[in-house]
Amino acid sequence: MKLKSKPLKILIFTIFKKAGCNKAEAERIAEYLTKASLVGHDSHGVIRTPRYVDMIKDNHIVTNVKPKIIMESNNFSIVDGSDGFGQTVGPFACKLGIKKAKKYGNSIIGIKNSGHLGRIGDFSEMAAEKGIISVHFVNSIAGLLVAPYGSWERRFSTNPFSAGVPIKNKKPFILDFATSLVAEGKAYVAHQGGKSIPKNALINDKGNDTNDTSVIYGTKDPNAKSSRGGTGAFQPFGLHKGSGLSFLCELLAGAITGSGMGRDNKSQPFRNGMFSIYLNPSKYVKGKEYDQEIKRYIKFFKSAEPNKGIDQVLMPGEKEIYNEKDRLKNGIPMTKITWDAIKDTAISLKIDSKLINKCL
Repeated sequence: MKLKSKPLKILIFTIFKKAGCNKAEAERIAEYLTKASLVGHDSHGVIRTPRYVDMIKDNHIVTNVKPKIIMESNNFSIVDGSDGFGQTVGPFACKLGIKKAKKYGNSIIGIKNSGHLGRIGDFSEMAAEKGIISVHFVNSIAGLLVAPYGSWERRFSTNPFSAGVPIKNKKPFILDFATSLVAEGKAYVAHQGGKSIPKNALINDKGNDTNDTSVIYGTKDPNAKSSRGGTGAFQPFGLHKGSGLSFLCELLAGAITGSGMGRDNKSQPFRNGMFSIYLNPSKYVKGKEYDQEIKRYIKFFKSAEPNKGIDQVLMPGEKEIYNEKDRLKNGIPMTKITWDAIKDTAISLKIDSKLINKCL
């Protein structure tokens, strides 16, 4: 099935408003979740709605927080998210990093104690729109899901990495991926009957490759919600390379920020840490030379002969642009199970059925 993006965004806003978020926060959450679904990052899109609402109900996340700057110098800050929504904490920290990089040429911003930060590419895009290069490393102190290379036991979260580079008169270069072979949300989409994941995306407790999502969720029930009680794990991408990058995310986003590195503590609420670097290219290179060199290389890159069955070689970020155009026009694809979960959440909050049905 396909959902209309504008009514869906209004519904998501209404859900979070009813769940206790103020108008501004509900708007931010709806904006970021809907945008993730539009660009094809369904794992970090509206599928997260029931989980987020459950976290509010279970007191695992605090609504309407004001992030605090707890350490600061000219081009460095640590932001305490105070257990609030990542859609509030992340933009606050990103705007701070952009402001400092504009003034000083570079900045480093750390985040600790944030709720789920969502699609990290949003922050790469936000910086690029202001002419700033950014690099982001993310970890979690709970929600261990990924095995290090050579093991089947969970030691990492999916620890995403993202980077963005502005390009004159073009959409920016946006790199955004989990350091696991697939994002957890993609496995959850597959678990709910959506697109299947690769056959080696997971590993069971006997050390065998699999794409059976019950090794993560502990059940084949597609309505398992946020239960992750299985005995298997996600595999890192690129074997030892993804495992090493995930470890780096732990060191930077966990240790330096003070947010903490991954730990086996099931009573600990999910919290993200993020370590971000912001660079103002105008402080380092002459604009004309910089822009011309990027333009030259993009032309060279795009001239590569596509493999059979491939229309064109895409730059990082281009696929998301095409996805957004298509989904704005034709709707956001979603499994019935996912839609039913969102609908049930809306009904539980006594939201008018007319608002729900407008999404169809």
